[in-house]
Amino acid sequence: MTMPSTPSAADATQKGPRRHGLPHIVALVRSVAYSIATTIMFLMLSLLFMWVMLLPRGRTRLLLDVWGRLDQFLLRILCGQKIVVRGEHNKPVGPALVAAKHQSAWETTALIPMLPKGVVILKKELLKIPIYGWYARYYGMIPVDRAGGAAALKQLAEDAKRSVAEGYQIVIFPEGTRRLVDAPPDYKPGAIFLYDRLKVPMVPVALNSGLLWPRRRMVRYPGVITISFLPAIPPGLPRAEAQARLQDAIERETDRLVAEERRRQAAR
Repeated sequence: MTMPSTPSAADATQKGPRRHGLPHIVALVRSVAYSIATTIMFLMLSLLFMWVMLLPRGRTRLLLDVWGRLDQFLLRILCGQKIVVRGEHNKPVGPALVAAKHQSAWETTALIPMLPKGVVILKKELLKIPIYGWYARYYGMIPVDRAGGAAALKQLAEDAKRSVAEGYQIVIFPEGTRRLVDAPPDYKPGAIFLYDRLKVPMVPVALNSGLLWPRRRMVRYPGVITISFLPAIPPGLPRAEAQARLQDAIERETDRLVAEERRRQAAR
């Protein structure tokens, strides 16, 4: 989630491409099985690990770590998806802004367990959801009122500053909403707004998840989701330069990852 934004009507309704034939039907059935299994897993783990909320906030990431590993396991055995992480040495260990490409629902949850103290900016309404909202508050996710205007931006900046002071890595999606794989980039000012105020490194993240988790579709196709952590952009650069470096880094690497997976799919 990123800064409050209003996508165009066409952008809001456009879906990712759907494949056809028996492979699509098989993938759809496996996807339904995954959705059921991961929902059951979430509920069971949430109840089993509820005791962690008795500890001081940020003391343990145990639930997130266990959930992340089990979710990757379910994706592999039920959907035939393998997760590959590149650029591990570029992952921030201290306070940072992590600005990621946004192609599917996968990265909204998968990124958080990959970081030592990752948190994401999310709609404040999500905090009202039982169980999910409780854990989101405990793990320090940052709520934002998407209709709150300037006051919401000010509050977001204050909350983000408190988070980086506590050593968190804040995940933001600079394009604001999921984009189709080959859609032209549409970077909003939100990431640079926070970069300018937080004075911390900004780590670009590229991925190809939209090929296997088509936007606004339930189906998950087999293949390799690759996520790449790129070298950090140092704090203190002029906003225009930081924006240009961020977009160039993400788009170049994303194009490379997408082309790589397409070649892999064609060779199967």
